[in-house]
Amino acid sequence: MKNTLTVALAQQSFGVDRDKNLADSIAFIHAAKQQGADLVLLPELHLGPYFCQSESTDFFDLAEPIPGPSCETLGALAGQLNIVIVATLFEKRAPGLYHNTAVVFDRDGSMAGKYRKMHIPDDPGFYEKFYFTPGDLGFTPIATSLGKVGILVCWDQWYPEAARLMAMAGAELLLYPTAIGWSPDDDADEKQRQLDAWITIQRAHAVANGLPVLSCNRMGFEPDPSGHSSGIQFWGNSFVTGPQGELLCSAGSDESKLLIVAIDRARTESVRRIWPFLRDRRIDAFDGLVKRYLD
Repeated sequence: MKNTLTVALAQQSFGVDRDKNLADSIAFIHAAKQQGADLVLLPELHLGPYFCQSESTDFFDLAEPIPGPSCETLGALAGQLNIVIVATLFEKRAPGLYHNTAVVFDRDGSMAGKYRKMHIPDDPGFYEKFYFTPGDLGFTPIATSLGKVGILVCWDQWYPEAARLMAMAGAELLLYPTAIGWSPDDDADEKQRQLDAWITIQRAHAVANGLPVLSCNRMGFEPDPSGHSSGIQFWGNSFVTGPQGELLCSAGSDESKLLIVAIDRARTESVRRIWPFLRDRRIDAFDGLVKRYLD
């Protein structure tokens, strides 16, 4: 294993042209490789606009099987460039059964594994429960030639239990492909509170588990295809933290940008020695965590 792992995050905006979106992602992947990246993370559902702003059965036509055409393209690219690629696809598993699925392609072009999004939101502008069945693969890290990566998708990022279970199962990195943004109707103070909370919770996952965290968000304004709302301004701000929550790199809210940063793999062991949170967990007193609420 390499002592230093170079990772890349491709913060992008997306339009209705699927081929262009894919081409833009591929261009970022090539650029990442040219800059020495071992792994590249793409935003959630990077092949098109965020269609979950409204409910329409027509959007199910966007789904594809896994493996399928996009897997063939990205897997071949991973093998050609000798790089790990993490992508998120709208998976058609069976008629009427769909998932929001992250797929990991290893450096030899093989599909190392997949993760189906576990937490599915249902909020104004984020009507994902209409489209996605909750994941059934559990919180299981995916083994790659670079080590074990814990993939969690967007809404999963708010749940400390998900990050903890990935860490307990041996994840060496936590990766969050994301599609989150502001309503244009929110005032500036509310927007700042939301963004600060989003950054804080993920930095906290790094601290609590002593692991680096990679969070790659989409950016740019996307209108509501139904016209019933003001659309979403995806806020970008992709970032990478070290195992103490320290920011290693970050992007702004309104820029397509490739983030590249080197991660010292030995720091996880070092940090966990001085902050032994896993050692001191009171697992004998945590029974309540498997309940919805303690009445």
